[in-house]
Amino acid sequence: QVQLVESGGGLVQPGGSLRLSCTASTNIFSMTAGGWYRQPPGKQRELVARITSIGITNYADSVKGRFTISRDNARKTMYLQMNSLKPEDTAIYYCNEGRWNSWGEGTQVTVSS
Repeated sequence: QVQLVESGGGLVQPGGSLRLSCTASTNIFSMTAGGWYRQPPGKQRELVARITSIGITNYADSVKGRFTISRDNARKTMYLQMNSLKPEDTAIYYCNEGRWNSWGEGTQVTVSS
């Protein structure tokens, strides 16, 4: 098993930016795909962005052009840069790794004026 810890969430105004971090207890993201998911209030968890071990990325249509997923293997950390945030981006954001299917506990992102 791998422990994942998210950070970087918070309250931001529409149009603002946040960068989420997901730090792993091992260098798992260099070996397997990692992903960011979110769960809006009252809705199911959904995939936001994913990055493979060789750096191929894909995004949900709702965040394309606004969010960027990346990772730093030396820091054992995966990131989600979120720009041009909208109220509908409000959710708990979780990170996941694909080998053991480990999840972090989530970080709250609230977009509101």
